[in-house]
Amino acid sequence: MSFIKVDATSDFSIHNLPYGIFSTSDNPKHRIGVAIGDQILDLSVIKSLFRGPVISKHQDVFDQPTLNAFMALGYEAWKETRKTLQVLLSDCESTLKDDVSLRSRSVCAQDCIFIRILLCDYTDFYSSRDHATNVGIMFRGKENALMPNWLRLPVGYHGRASSVIVSGTPIRRPSGQTRPDQTKPPVFGPSKQLDIELEMAFFVGGGNRLGEPIPINKAHEHIFGMVLMNDWSGKNLYASHQYHPYCTLQNPLLVGSIGHFGSLLEAAASTSTLPQHDWL
Repeated sequence: MSFIKVDATSDFSIHNLPYGIFSTSDNPKHRIGVAIGDQILDLSVIKSLFRGPVISKHQDVFDQPTLNAFMALGYEAWKETRKTLQVLLSDCESTLKDDVSLRSRSVCAQDCIFIRILLCDYTDFYSSRDHATNVGIMFRGKENALMPNWLRLPVGYHGRASSVIVSGTPIRRPSGQTRPDQTKPPVFGPSKQLDIELEMAFFVGGGNRLGEPIPINKAHEHIFGMVLMNDWSGKNLYASHQYHPYCTLQNPLLVGSIGHFGSLLEAAASTSTLPQHDWL
């Protein structure tokens, strides 16, 4: 249990501790923090308390305005940091709990917090069988709903990293070509079927050398964390003449809105369950 009061309905207990970049009205500098209840723990203020074998050599990483440098440290650093945070926030640990001055400087309200990562790449996977089948029925009919390769390989497409935005950012309805009347030339205009899909997104940190694949049993060591994502797209542009034989350069995926916090994959380990279906 944390010494910081956390409502029973909060998603941000001591077992979660999601990361984000934040600033406050009295300190506009962007730095790394973790959410605990409705509070933020400023890691830049308590960085000297990270004394483990890995993160003790990289304490200044918590002063950075993005999560990239921390993510690049790799799995052992992420795991060590999480363990240290759970100890420091524990009701049984006095280091932070009983230091009134340090607490007042490091714990603050969630004034302004958001995910801030310089994304270098982005792939959208088509990993839900139900979703793939439903979309397939819309485009190809019930008999050809699921493509044969879907059960054998990870189907996905490459997206624009710059299109990933923080939830709450205004968006513009996408435009493209459609051909409602096959006897007439295509027309250009805004999508009339703006669609949303709730998805789970994963941040990959700690890469691999070119040509050296990551074994499946080591994948968890390269996935920093996860966040809810809202996938916005112009569905009628998918089915338009500009989609065939290849998807248009202006991909019908408009943007991907992600949540303000990123939870470590490690935080979900204790609640993980076996897949319900044999293709998951």
